[in-house]
Amino acid sequence: MSARSIFDAHFHIIDHAYPVVENNGFLPEQFGVPEYRARTESLGIVGGAVVSGSFQKFDQMYLVAALEQLGQGFVGVTQLPATVTDEDVVDLSERGVRGIRFNVARGGSASLDELDAFARRVHDVAGWHTELYVDAAHLDHLADVISRLPAVSIDHLGLSTEGLPVLLSLVERGVRVKATGFGRVELDVPSAIRQIMAVDPTALMFGTDLPSTRARRPFSDDDIDLLVAEVGEDDVEAVLRTNAERFYRVGELR
Repeated sequence: MSARSIFDAHFHIIDHAYPVVENNGFLPEQFGVPEYRARTESLGIVGGAVVSGSFQKFDQMYLVAALEQLGQGFVGVTQLPATVTDEDVVDLSERGVRGIRFNVARGGSASLDELDAFARRVHDVAGWHTELYVDAAHLDHLADVISRLPAVSIDHLGLSTEGLPVLLSLVERGVRVKATGFGRVELDVPSAIRQIMAVDPTALMFGTDLPSTRARRPFSDDDIDLLVAEVGEDDVEAVLRTNAERFYRVGELR
């Protein structure tokens, strides 16, 4: 595994030195940068995206601190209220934030009612893309809105078998998909990967989803082997690293 270079397109840092908010009775344990580095030491991680979770709501302090500790190659995805100023968006961009997340599944973010206007504004101001944590089965009525946005990704393979037709339709229209959270989804992971690859092999981006909060099964190193087996050697470098590096604009000045 260490022979491969991986961009971890989706993981969480949970640092109790900063505000952590209980969500639906759940409060995650500490999983700071040292814990993340120790867990992934053998994986060949060369960069990644720290993704804000429901338990962090709109706190930015933990994210800025995590990016400073992680250093080159790492970027952030944050949650913000729609009332955030353009100046604050630019400031976060300069600190390495590259996207905004709408956490429909767990809450703690702006709502989908604000999706179109907010997603377009942060893209215009700072080039940010939009990430959606939602069962794709619930996106049918928003498919046209989503497909017209400048840049979008959907977490965890869209979560469900019922959502897969909607997800594949969005992939046809340029939406990216995170191959993450295999232990939390309600679908046949190998089949979903093959179907996404058949539509657009540039759409898929791997992430560990560490520390796998509330998943039925946490991330396993074997999940990478599963992914590699399904995408094939011709596309494995793109799915494990370069698709995400391009999407997250890694290497731009911070």
